[in-house]
Formats: sequence, C-alpha cells, structure tokens
Amino acid sequence: MSRPIIAILRGLQPAEAVNVGNALIDAGIDKIEVPLNSPDPLHSIEVLVKSIGDQALIGAGTVLTPEQAEAVSQVGGKLIVSPNYDAEVIGRSVALNMQSWPGVYTPTEAFAALKAGATGLKLFPGVTAGPAGLAALRPVLPTGALVYAVGGAGPENFGDWIKAGADGFGIGSALFKPGMSVAEIATQAKRIVSAYDEAIE
Repeated sequence: MSRPIIAILRGLQPAEAVNVGNALIDAGIDKIEVPLNSPDPLHSIEVLVKSIGDQALIGAGTVLTPEQAEAVSQVGGKLIVSPNYDAEVIGRSVALNMQSWPGVYTPTEAFAALKAGATGLKLFPGVTAGPAGLAALRPVLPTGALVYAVGGAGPENFGDWIKAGADGFGIGSALFKPGMSVAEIATQAKRIVSAYDEAIE
C-alpha cells in the first residue's frame, strides 16, 4: 500500500541512490525527493527515475526557481517540493505535469499556493507550527486540500498530527542522513512505516 510519506534524501550521493531507493520501496515508502542542495542532485534523481520510477514518485526538494523545476522534469522527475510559496515555481511545475508541494506557514500563503495550482501544501517548519497550528489552520482550508507536515513530524507524534488534520508527512533526518548505511536506512524506514500504520488504525 502507498503511504502519504515523502522521504527527504538530503545529501544523497548518486552512487548510493539505487540501493537507498530500493530499501525505501521495500519498506513501503514510494515518494522520494532529493533536495537540490545535495551533491549532484539531478544525477541522483535521474538514477532513481531509471531504477524505480515505475514504482515510486521521484523528484526534487528545495526547488526555488522555475528553471530548477524544468531541470528536474528533464531528468524524469515528477515531484517538486519547495520550502516556500512561489507562484512561478508552482505554475511551471504544474505546466510540466509534475506535482507541486510548496512550503507554507500562514493562511495567506496556503490560499495563495492553492490558487496558483499547488497539488498540496507542505506545512513548514512543522516544528514551530505544531499540531496545534495545523488544527487552527485546517478548518479554513478548502475541503480536500492536502497538507503534509514537514519538520518536527515523525514516528513519535504521527498520531497528534493526524488528529490535527495532517494528510501526510515529509521525513528527512529521521530517515536519512549522509553516511548512514543502507541497512540503517531500511531499519528507520520500516520503523517510520510501522508507526504511521499504527497511527491511522
């Protein structure tokens, strides 16, 4: 089953992309972003697309310009995640048939991002908004608007976030840090998936 969890692989090296990607798929995580401030991120994205693109949604994080979105599209990426709201990035991503998940924090940003065509919203930084912040924002958002909590959301508090109205999560350092072995990443991925599955029961 596909879960609403985006793995954030900041610092991923192209040489390890296939093994890390396969470990995530095996654990049940099939949405992967490689932040553009990683080493040679477009190469990593291309490797992931070629190896597991038929099983997973692959793309980039920390996308700040329309040109960056275009570069991701050119290597086969289908997912654009940003730390901020930028109407041009959203528009270009959607025009290229990619999912667009901009970072928002306020109601103004959330509504602007949805108006610009965002696939869903990345509540960021989640650690400062907290579940209480999302619970206050959720009632005013349009029905069906998707909100993923990123930063400060993880296995220890999935339940609190889901009760507050989170539809999914972006998980970074709790899942992947440069230098971790594939076995460690696999273990963390399975733990995160198990915690999520328990939280939605």
